[in-house]
Amino acid sequence: MPVKDPTAGFVCYKREVLETINLDEIKFIGYAFQIEMKFAAWKLGFKIREVPIVFIDRKTGISKMSKGILKEGVFGVLKIQWHSIFKNYRKRVGATEINQRSSYSEDILTQSK
Repeated sequence: MPVKDPTAGFVCYKREVLETINLDEIKFIGYAFQIEMKFAAWKLGFKIREVPIVFIDRKTGISKMSKGILKEGVFGVLKIQWHSIFKNYRKRVGATEINQRSSYSEDILTQSK
């Protein structure tokens, strides 16, 4: 995936991307969610563009990072890579409902003429 920081926090998606991804198949939360969303968009053929920002380290408060989030980030990335190599990842994360609805609507419009 042509991304330098797949966990970057500020992300914009075009409507087409979100309609194409089957969001029910995005399984991760936290940082891994951001990685999986970008990976799914990339695997479905969308271009990813990064805009660099300057990140200032936290001086007060506590981190949201936990062992679970760290584990998901490491093993989750390995899991989606594995699935993309040995299973049809694009088919799994591609939203088929929208395609079915649009063809169903065309059938109804055709029948009503």
